[in-house]
Amino acid sequence: MGRLATTYGQAVAAHRQAREHLDTVRRLLAGPSGPVGPDAATDLADRLARLGDAIAAPPPGALDLTRAPVPVRLGEATGPHGGFPAVVPLAGGNHLAVGSDARDPRVAALLRALTLRLLAMAPAGAVRILALDHAALGATFLPLRPLVDAGVLAPPATNDDEVAGVLDEAERHARAAQQAAGGELLLLVAASAPQGRDLHRLAALTHAGSAAAVCVLLAGYPVAPTGPVAPPPLGATTRVRLDHWYAFVGDPPGHPFSADGTGLAAPVQLDGDPPERTVAALAEHLAAASRRSSALHLGDLLPERRWAESSANGLRTVIGRAGREPAVLAFDDATPHWLVGGRTGAGKTVFLLDVLYGLATRYPPEELSLYLLDFKEGVSFSEFVPTGRDPSWIPHARAVGIESDREYGVAVLRELRRELNRRAAALKRHGVTKLADLPRDTPVPRVVAVVDEFHVLFAGNDAVAREAAALLEELARKGRSYGIHLVLASQSMAGIEALYGKAESIFGQFPLRVALPGGSGVLDPLNDTAGGLPVGSAIVNRSAGTVGANTVVRFPDAHAHAAEIAQLRHELWQSRAAAAPAPAVFKGYELAHLADDPTVPGLRPGGRRPLALVGRTVDVDLTSACFALDATPGRHVGVVGTSVVGAHVLHAATVSVARQHAPADARFLLAPLVAGADEIADDCAAELTAAGHPVTRLDAAGLREALRTLATPPETPAGRTYLVVFGMDAASGVLGLRDETFRSGLDDLHGVLRQGPAYGVHLLGWWRGLRRLTEDLGGSQNRDDLACLVALNVPGPELGLHLGVPDLAYTPRPNRALLVDRHDQRTRLIVPFVRPGYEWDEER
Repeated sequence: MGRLATTYGQAVAAHRQAREHLDTVRRLLAGPSGPVGPDAATDLADRLARLGDAIAAPPPGALDLTRAPVPVRLGEATGPHGGFPAVVPLAGGNHLAVGSDARDPRVAALLRALTLRLLAMAPAGAVRILALDHAALGATFLPLRPLVDAGVLAPPATNDDEVAGVLDEAERHARAAQQAAGGELLLLVAASAPQGRDLHRLAALTHAGSAAAVCVLLAGYPVAPTGPVAPPPLGATTRVRLDHWYAFVGDPPGHPFSADGTGLAAPVQLDGDPPERTVAALAEHLAAASRRSSALHLGDLLPERRWAESSANGLRTVIGRAGREPAVLAFDDATPHWLVGGRTGAGKTVFLLDVLYGLATRYPPEELSLYLLDFKEGVSFSEFVPTGRDPSWIPHARAVGIESDREYGVAVLRELRRELNRRAAALKRHGVTKLADLPRDTPVPRVVAVVDEFHVLFAGNDAVAREAAALLEELARKGRSYGIHLVLASQSMAGIEALYGKAESIFGQFPLRVALPGGSGVLDPLNDTAGGLPVGSAIVNRSAGTVGANTVVRFPDAHAHAAEIAQLRHELWQSRAAAAPAPAVFKGYELAHLADDPTVPGLRPGGRRPLALVGRTVDVDLTSACFALDATPGRHVGVVGTSVVGAHVLHAATVSVARQHAPADARFLLAPLVAGADEIADDCAAELTAAGHPVTRLDAAGLREALRTLATPPETPAGRTYLVVFGMDAASGVLGLRDETFRSGLDDLHGVLRQGPAYGVHLLGWWRGLRRLTEDLGGSQNRDDLACLVALNVPGPELGLHLGVPDLAYTPRPNRALLVDRHDQRTRLIVPFVRPGYEWDEER
């Protein structure tokens, strides 16, 4: 009976309170004209309905939600004489809390309806939405998927780490908004209340005021207290309570429904989900408008003044936008190196170009040097070098590799290590520990080395890969102290055998990770947020890829502004110093010609040691690959390989040597013994004759007699003699025959190889097989008798066996050869010289 009496008493009190509310309204409306009757009350309900409809339907896209609260409809309130819209003030520092979470379908539908109405009220691009849905794992927002595709609604956070990351972003937004009036409203929709510290952080946002430009819609509040700790109080928040049938709206802050603080004295039927077609139409409208209003241009990344910044304490550049704010990344002590990942077509090249042009316009060449490597079959960095159509270049570029070889990449890493050592010596010499403390008359630019598709460096666990890993580890560890910064970009981080055991020591020095679409491999294994990114956006993570530290950034497509880039490049080029050198450019696909070698114009008669030029070395400066032909036993040139390029190399070596002799100062004995070299040998003879050098043609028998003569030292010194043999292996049968003294032509060949240089005789020969070369030398133990070797399409293991180098790192491929100088202990990859008009595709 006691419980029944209590319930009856509460019902009577509620009825009395409702009657008092109704009487108060009637008195206020009656004024001096008298009481309000039933007809007047009905009229009041109609007026309230009309007023509610007008308030709940403001002009679409016309309101600034950051300045003042706006009325937003929740549903239909029910009164004694009819229904009217129930509206609450939101945004402008006002928030909403619902007592049940979104597992109640009514709450889920309300959150979606409010989200859609706030979006529709503001101009396109003026509202950004972050969502939390720990309880329903994102299901609350599935009907709003078109808004996610439109880029208006971020994918909802569904675990503790993601919730913490969303709150980090909301707090950054609030701080930025407080510093700059107006701008974008951040709508933070929580389908259920987070726990612990995250709930306190969320509550703090409701106390931040209108200047923070944040509106919170929080479901599932209040939460049950944890022990003696009560849930944190909310700021300017309208509270909504639900029973089995209706919602009851409390007084909004500063806009009370009632005089006594009890809220709206009418139950409310909450609005349901908006129609799917409405969601789709709004998403399409917002996406189109957002693309128009938020389109990024390369100019958005560039500074107002060119070359006005100092790199003493680091490098900074704008890479795009995080929301509506510029996204700035740095090369400094906190983020000395960057790791960039993304699948094919994700925009890695575009992103890197944005970064490089941003840096090149902020810092002068005295403050910044660029080393750029591209290992894929593309032209990522051709923008930065002179071409046949455009002579301009970016004056910051020091070395640029296009379709680089691994060996060229290692050469660049070696150069960077040398630069690191030079800087370390300079700091010690001046008694300082930082670049910024060096004297002003000792300019030391910061270096940024970008390696696109860097995993190619480590393809295979060979000597090249191991050296690359060791160099990269040293540069990553020491680079931050000496102003050398690395950017490694790749499609995949998997399968890099050479980095086993070193991955952590290398990549641990790369705290800044940039994950483009499909680039989650550069993030923590639990952080897979890059999988659903649209092209033109990236995840930026400054905590080595850990979950909860992500920032979504959009960046412009540099390729879409080709004319603007061309103009910018010309402006930078024209601003360079008069003596600024062009960058060293390695184009992996380009053939090498003797006439283009910078050493050739300096080849003149009178030198002590003639140089035989055979190609260009695959190094940073593409130095001339040559052999000095001095008096040391074995100073001859051998070319080995079945490729006809052997004849081209022999031609280049012969012609370059001839340039260093006055007419008639040297004689040339030419033996074209294979049909494939006839044309080249004829051209070689013609060029030598035109230069005034005596030329004698030999067949195999004539070669045998010439070796017999040359093997005997002359009684009086004579001029230089060069024996040039195209197809030495073709004469092996003749040379193997013995005369009446039992001496063979091979014996005479050995004598020439060992003693000939002492009296000015040098052999320049092409063997089409390594086995025949080894036999002609009398076995691999006599390999030093032919100390200068150019190997073409010879398998690496066979060549290593011949040279006595079992771990030789050489893979034969078109347009490459291996230069071996046993006297100088040199083994270098080269681009061999070929004659103009020749194409490697001619060979299979």
